[in-house]
Parts: sequence; structure tokens; C-alpha cells
Amino acid sequence: MARKDENTGYLTGQLLIAMPQLQDTRFERSVIYLCVHNEDGAMGLMVNRLSQELDFPDLMEQVGIELKSEAVSMPIHIGGPVDTGMGFVLHTSDYEQANTIKVNSSISLTHTVEILKDIAEGRGPRQAMLALGYAGWGAGQLDGEIHENSWLNVPADESLIFDDVQQDKWQRSIAKLGVDISLLSGEAGHA
Repeated sequence: MARKDENTGYLTGQLLIAMPQLQDTRFERSVIYLCVHNEDGAMGLMVNRLSQELDFPDLMEQVGIELKSEAVSMPIHIGGPVDTGMGFVLHTSDYEQANTIKVNSSISLTHTVEILKDIAEGRGPRQAMLALGYAGWGAGQLDGEIHENSWLNVPADESLIFDDVQQDKWQRSIAKLGVDISLLSGEAGHA
């Protein structure tokens, strides 16, 4: 069911949805925004898992950023199991700095402390999601997992990426496919 970009054959800018029978507990019922998918591999951020161990004010204190207002806050996501001490901000493309990577025309990724300073001062992007760690795959690895029916994909939209309602993002992502979750099977159909 993977729908790859017709021009490139890759899924950059799409949401990966874990199939119900995915056995890897790190990715069970996860929704991952793919920031990069090419011949070298793939990298994405889980958009539906929140950290229970760290909040935004604590993180800002750890990196030495003073919050100007208690109203400035955002949830911290668990982006994936790789480099969990590394922070990434997935955001709308209305914000850019020298190290910002444009994923597509509407979504960008920035991996600097400066974006956290700008967010703390109210000068950040219109929408943003902060994640610690990421999900990564080597060359061809994600393609193999998709072929084995471990993942589905759908076009991303801002509400699935950025809204604060986490508990039903997996269901809402699958609903975009227009299929009944109970009918999904892990068996690959091969002729």
C-alpha cells in the first residue's frame, strides 16, 4: 500500500504508519513523519509519542535558555530510538535559518539551539514539534520493511504532525487511507 512519489520513488514528506501487527515495541502504533527517504536510507520523527521524563521548561534550563514567559511551552516528543539525546524541531516553513533543511514546501527541520531560543522568545515558526531522537533506516531497509507490510504511508498534514492530541494520531492517520483497521493483515500478497 506504499504510495511513493511518482518523480523520485521515495516517501520524503509522508507519514509512515505502523501496521497493527508490527512486533517492534519501539514502533508499536507509531506515526512517523519521514524527513528524508532516498537511496542512502531514511530518517523520520515519531509524531505521536510524548516524553514522560522531560518537559519544555526543564529542557530549556538544561540548554541554558531563559523562558521569557511561562506561556511559551511545547510538548517534547520521543522522535525515535536513535540518538535520543539529540533534539530536532520539525516546523512550518515560515521559519528558516542557515541550518534549516526544507523537507518540502510547507515543512522544514532544524537541529540547532537557536531555534529553541527563538521559540522561547516567541519568534519561532507558526507550528513546531520538538523531538528527542529519531527513527533511522539504512539503504533499502525501510523499503524492505514496507515490502514486508510493516508500514503504511499517507500524505502528511499539519494537524497530524503538530496538534497536541496524541492518543488518536495513529487511528486518524489510518483513517486517511479509508480502510477499516480490523481488516489490515500482515500477510503480503504475492502472485
